[in-house]
Amino acid sequence: MEKLKMLSALLVKYRLLIFLIAALAYLELVYRLWNFHNIGLDYIFPVLFSLSAGGVLFIISGLFPARVNRILAVSLTLLLSIGYSIQLIYHCIFHTPLSIYSLNAADDVLQFKGIIISSVFKNAIAVFLLFVPFIYIVVTGSKFLFSRIKPVPLCITLFFCIASYAVSIVCVNLTDGNSLSQYTLYYKVASPELSVNRLGLLTTMRLDFKRLVFGFRQYDTVEEAANDNEDAGDNYSTAVSCFADAAATSGSGDTGKAGIASPAPESTAVEIGPAEIFNTMNIDFEALMAKEKDEDLLGMHKYFSSVKPTKRNKYTGIFKGNNLILITAESFSPYVISQEFTPTLYKMSREGFVFSNFYNPVWGVSTSDGEYVACTGLLPKSGIWSFARSGKNYMPFVMGNQFKKLGYTTKAYHNHSYKYYKRNISHPNMGYDYKGVGNGLKVKKTWPESDLEMIEVTAGEYIGPKPFHTYYMTVSGHMQYSFSGNYIAKKNKPFVEKLPFSNASKAYIACNMELEFAIKALVDKLEAAGIADKTVIAISADHYPYGLPRECIDELAGHEVENNFELYKSTFILWKKGMSPILIDKPCSSLDIIPTLSNLFGLEYDSRLLMGSDILSDTPPVVIFSNWSWITDRARFNAVTNTITYVKGTDQDTDHVKAVNKAIEAKFKYSAKILEKDYYSRVITGASKK
Repeated sequence: MEKLKMLSALLVKYRLLIFLIAALAYLELVYRLWNFHNIGLDYIFPVLFSLSAGGVLFIISGLFPARVNRILAVSLTLLLSIGYSIQLIYHCIFHTPLSIYSLNAADDVLQFKGIIISSVFKNAIAVFLLFVPFIYIVVTGSKFLFSRIKPVPLCITLFFCIASYAVSIVCVNLTDGNSLSQYTLYYKVASPELSVNRLGLLTTMRLDFKRLVFGFRQYDTVEEAANDNEDAGDNYSTAVSCFADAAATSGSGDTGKAGIASPAPESTAVEIGPAEIFNTMNIDFEALMAKEKDEDLLGMHKYFSSVKPTKRNKYTGIFKGNNLILITAESFSPYVISQEFTPTLYKMSREGFVFSNFYNPVWGVSTSDGEYVACTGLLPKSGIWSFARSGKNYMPFVMGNQFKKLGYTTKAYHNHSYKYYKRNISHPNMGYDYKGVGNGLKVKKTWPESDLEMIEVTAGEYIGPKPFHTYYMTVSGHMQYSFSGNYIAKKNKPFVEKLPFSNASKAYIACNMELEFAIKALVDKLEAAGIADKTVIAISADHYPYGLPRECIDELAGHEVENNFELYKSTFILWKKGMSPILIDKPCSSLDIIPTLSNLFGLEYDSRLLMGSDILSDTPPVVIFSNWSWITDRARFNAVTNTITYVKGTDQDTDHVKAVNKAIEAKFKYSAKILEKDYYSRVITGASKK
């Protein structure tokens, strides 16, 4: 009986500690189940880290007099509930965790408060569940002891925190060191999407904050960098198979209702022949390594010097001397392409190059990262705004700087705030005379603004006898998809009223019809100027329409869309008047746009220094997703479920899987280092093509 009394007294003394640990584990569980719909063995790691985190919160709540401690404990619990709720809502909207860095753009995010409020109501059950710990401590606060913690209990709690954290770290270290393990994510790689699954949200945010404040060194030695290159480069380059077979497992292009998602035209897959000239520049890596004292840069020289470059091919330079209009279309998807409703986009998507296995992954900073990938051929660095950060760097391979060097007129436009995502920093640095709403682009201020109006007021600024390259970032396709809160959807409602879809689906199509009207107006202006057959138009999305409810995406697709791969299957339009359809079955993504365009226009670039590759080359394909899943011509790897599916007729090959994982790990790391070190300025200045 005496022991029971002692145990009861001990439980009362440490009831708050137990509550805080349980609250953290509970919040991780709700976040996990709501967003990922599973628990899995990985849940043990959030629980383990909750032990030490709960101990720290307990100590903080015991440093002052009882009244203050009670306020602190309740406030900390409230902050936890708010923090997890914000992350849950953000993930529900953008399908990625909110980084600490992105909090500095809270004012920009509040422009979409209607979307946020709508998402809160839609996920009200989850939000309520996340506030259960706060409600519990408020209602039952009298059962807790909030007195100032004494020296002996303080020492015991400190020992508990240290011991439990040590156990957590030991368990992390016991996981194998592959690209997806807890060990790799904790020490070597910043991948928030995987980290929240493997380590938990709290640990992911702690690591994000630590890396933002103190920086993040991804390689310890030059030798480690060299080993990564040997594994990722040479081994992967030998893992080549036929391209056409990959189509069997690369997602569906089924026709949806009312012909919204129609099949691609019949054509023969392109046979890409051998070539002897590589797309490289005369960079003396040996000389650079000989005099380099910076260990990171030395490792980069070592890595890039032995990356296998892409070959020139029969399509090299076929667009040389032509104009280029490059468009990143907000939330564009195959589901809006219809012969009846979007005839111009339909025609363009079925003429010219037709990429039947094109993917458009969503990245951590949604639109900005989507733009960054499509405009630079680089993978975004986790935890920051890569595009804005690139504004300080020398960016020789982006289209603006490439064409500006050739004497072209180079302009860029965005029909929303010119400062949004700090485009006023990134876009001029790409070589553009840049205009948005607020610095010279005169369009009606609505939400969202009109793509058609943007084309009408800007085309006259560059269409003429002088060669030009123009870049557009559109906004008419932006969520929220309703006829009450979306000006463009309401404007185009008469065109979609009779479609057999839900209101959200019809509103989404109505928004994208504005892009159709804009592209038609653009083509008409090019025709009138007599240069349509001398102008290439390239259109890709920033991301899939994540603002559209999943049931609506399924509705438009005509079937339930698979989550990890098919959801990101998209359209890349690459068209010039007079072209015949050329079907490319090779798996590819927005990461490959810049090297592909560079090759087609015969531009000067070094294929070793880009993370994508020329789609038309014979380089083995790899489509990289933000959660480290991938697709090659031989297999597809689901990083979330840790499963591999081989293309029909392809033998199982664990070496291929290991090689691709290693190659992708290297691409993420060195893409970040290009940004961090302003690497191009160190190796490109004065270089010339071989």
